[in-house]
Amino acid sequence: MRIVMGAQNCGFGPASELVAVSRLLHGHERVFVGDGVAAVFALRNPDAFDAVSTTGAMPRDAADKVADDLVGGCDLVVSVMDADLVVRAVVAGRPVALVDSLFSFWQVREPLDRLHERCARLPRSSLPAARRHLDGLSPHERIVAAHLLATHSVVQNFPGVPERLAELAALDGGFTSHLAGPVIDTEGLRGVDRDAAPAHDLLVNIGGFRNFLLDFDAHNDYLLLLRRWLPDLLRDWPRFPRVLVCGGPFGGHRQRTVTVAGRRADCRLLPQRHLLRAVATTPYQLLAPGLTALHEALALERLPLATHEQHAAHVFTLDRLAGTLLGRGAGRFADVLPDHAVPEDDLAGTAELVRIAARVREDDTLYARFRRTFNERIEEYVALSPVRRRHGVAELRALLGGDPVHEVLAGIVGAAR
Repeated sequence: MRIVMGAQNCGFGPASELVAVSRLLHGHERVFVGDGVAAVFALRNPDAFDAVSTTGAMPRDAADKVADDLVGGCDLVVSVMDADLVVRAVVAGRPVALVDSLFSFWQVREPLDRLHERCARLPRSSLPAARRHLDGLSPHERIVAAHLLATHSVVQNFPGVPERLAELAALDGGFTSHLAGPVIDTEGLRGVDRDAAPAHDLLVNIGGFRNFLLDFDAHNDYLLLLRRWLPDLLRDWPRFPRVLVCGGPFGGHRQRTVTVAGRRADCRLLPQRHLLRAVATTPYQLLAPGLTALHEALALERLPLATHEQHAAHVFTLDRLAGTLLGRGAGRFADVLPDHAVPEDDLAGTAELVRIAARVREDDTLYARFRRTFNERIEEYVALSPVRRRHGVAELRALLGGDPVHEVLAGIVGAAR
């Protein structure tokens, strides 16, 4: 079976989930198509695909033709939160599975029955016509519409997900959903040597970072704050002489090493399975609160300390997990600016977090508060007993469980044959 695959360009979360899904589908011809940070991640993990087609350098018409030809000639399309790829598959008449780890996050202003009616009337004569038909929908509403259009909706469990699935199932239509557990590279996790000697004392995983607003050189105040803070981390924590800072902003020529008082922080972009080995063996870990990286840590019996929010989805995640050990212990910009509200809107909330990071970095008084409160969070985290850590892992697993993804995908592939 030939499977064409793509992922949303928002950090490394969707792309890493796509890689995980692809590795569960070995034995089939797996073709990645896409651009941006998703293409960067696919190229960084080439063993997960049989072919990688990147379209970022092409004009829009040429990129559309490449993607149309691939989709038109495949047996199944798998999209991780890429709504446009779902629409492309529907127009081409190909079965499509939409995988989503943020299903309860998407903000929908249009009534669901009207959104369903719009999807039912989607023109299938051409991709431009279908795109025009969805004009006026927000990016979040487009993803929910894509769930209604997809042949199969594979949704990772999270607070609020079962309720939204019930709402869509109540609509008059053929919505087919699968409530799944974590979408992670289970095969790669099984191959990790958890007893290997650690190469580092602390892992700081900031994820892919790039999304619809954030970039390495634009709206990057979080990264500039990180750059200011790393030397102070090394000064304040002599117990961490070897720090690994991993994420998308440190690929290629952007990698760097920070040294202070004989201690060092190596900033690198690692292939996914190399990162899993670091997660498995590094005793203490700070993690930008993305769900895929969190699930990987939990699968390896590691409870990380969630770091300050980069974008609105991180705020949403920490709010929904506020009652857990991870949520209570997380670093939050609210520790620094307790009366500064972050809008719930995805774009407005993310833009506000950029401004907050800039204020904290530029204002010495705010930065001192950031440094002190983050050190307090780290101190509480380091002091957790092994029993408390295991409890933190167990409560999150119980909250976020679902059907094994490999079983869900096996059923979808079987239906597409």
